[in-house]
Amino acid sequence: MQRKNERFVERLPLVLHRPWHAYLLAAALCLMALAMRSAAEIAMPVGYPFVSFFPAVILATFLFGVWPGVFAAVLCGFISWYFFIPPRMGFSFNPGVMLALGFYGVVVAVDIALIHMMQKANFDLAVERERSRVLAENRELLFHELQHRVSNNLQVVAAMLSLQRRHVDHDLARRALDDASARLALVGRISRALYNPSGEGQNISAFLTTLTADVMEASGRDDIAMTVEAPRGLILEPDVVVPLALIVTEAVNNAIEHGLPHRGGRIHVGLDVSEEGLALHVTDDGKGIASDFDHSGARSLGLRISNALASQLNGRFSLKPSAQGGAIAWLDLPARA
Repeated sequence: MQRKNERFVERLPLVLHRPWHAYLLAAALCLMALAMRSAAEIAMPVGYPFVSFFPAVILATFLFGVWPGVFAAVLCGFISWYFFIPPRMGFSFNPGVMLALGFYGVVVAVDIALIHMMQKANFDLAVERERSRVLAENRELLFHELQHRVSNNLQVVAAMLSLQRRHVDHDLARRALDDASARLALVGRISRALYNPSGEGQNISAFLTTLTADVMEASGRDDIAMTVEAPRGLILEPDVVVPLALIVTEAVNNAIEHGLPHRGGRIHVGLDVSEEGLALHVTDDGKGIASDFDHSGARSLGLRISNALASQLNGRFSLKPSAQGGAIAWLDLPARA
């Protein structure tokens, strides 16, 4: 309702199909004011000849503009002078009448001027609002195009690496190209998922659910149960969500490839929030890892990427055996000021 009212006010003064319609309606307002003043004659004390005519002038100016307002002011002045300023039913001249008419003229002139300035300011505001809307649409379009091009470029690079793999005979080099291609494609998908030209954050619960479902689909495994637990309604900024998504992806892929390579099982992704910050944990019930495993010195590219991304967020990443068997990947992020 408020938006509709704003749009109606922005259209004032009304532009009618024929200009003389505005003057005709202004005259109708003056006649209505005359009828109201005549009906109130019995209850009103002596005097107040202009009391019902001020609203008519204000409405005429407000709805139809300055010149219909001036027309209404002149017409209402003559009507009130003729019918309600003694001696009635005539146009008498005396100092009292001139003073009353002068007072009326000053008041309606101020009313018309104020309404005109208000509508001019309102018109300028509407023009600026429309300009801002167009700029916002252009910004969104440009942002979408940039995001689209970045994602496409990442996909193109990933495809080029896959093509290059066909000409490489060394198994280690081929696996490295496969890993690089998959990670670039992942970053491209995350960029598309995080697209929001307003810069607003991402609902992390829904995002992690979609992300882990994509990772499981890409792995081709249907014997692993994936669960995600995160506070509903928690919004994280894009500069946190992107590294977090990459760490989750690396941890889930690590659980699939190394924890559950030949059998089914369960993987659980959980995110806890406290006053100290965020705690992310990815747990599997696979074959686990050695108790003295040192993730910081691991040669795995995925673990090194996770450590680097955690440092980027001023956090700490760790990989350790789970008390229920399997392994658990932890990411602790400090609370932001």
